[in-house]
Amino acid sequence: MRDVEAVTPTPHAFLFADLVGFTALTAAHGDERGADVATRFHRAVRGLLPAEPAAAELKSLGDGLMIRCEDPAGAVRLGVAITETVEALADVPPVRVGVHAGPAVHRDGDWYGTTVNVASRLCDAADAGEVLVSDQAVALAGAPHGIDFGDLRLHRLKHLDAPVPARPAQVAAAPLPVARPERRAQRWIRELLCPFRHTIQGAH
Repeated sequence: MRDVEAVTPTPHAFLFADLVGFTALTAAHGDERGADVATRFHRAVRGLLPAEPAAAELKSLGDGLMIRCEDPAGAVRLGVAITETVEALADVPPVRVGVHAGPAVHRDGDWYGTTVNVASRLCDAADAGEVLVSDQAVALAGAPHGIDFGDLRLHRLKHLDAPVPARPAQVAAAPLPVARPERRAQRWIRELLCPFRHTIQGAH
């Protein structure tokens, strides 16, 4: 018998995270290097999951991960923790994260629905090192301790008719200054992937 769960009003929070410029990295440095980088990224993210007991990895997607959280606030905290952790990893490109919350369908061990699709598209729309959270997920998350949300922006996402309002999330103790120093992840792209910068920009 199929494992089927009907759509319910209970919100499910979904988080997608992937490495920016991974295709260019693999082209420049080879498949072995690419696999090593993806493996380090996966291990780093999995190491953060115990801090959010309601979070579970659903699948790995090459250089990305799909995670479900029962608590939208936990999804936001986890997204910020992922960007901060990856920022500290040497020789790993920056990560971008998308978070959305709402109803979803669980069937045959996988999750389906617009909520899942929006989370994935927000990840695609996020900048390097950014956690992009839908305004709906922000409302459901409330005020996660230690997290600040940035200005609301409208994002036109692929295959969605209406723009999706979303806000960037960041560590509250480190607000963005007017002139922010260059982060390690930004230097990584500039120094190692400069010949492929157009490829990286095209990945957004």
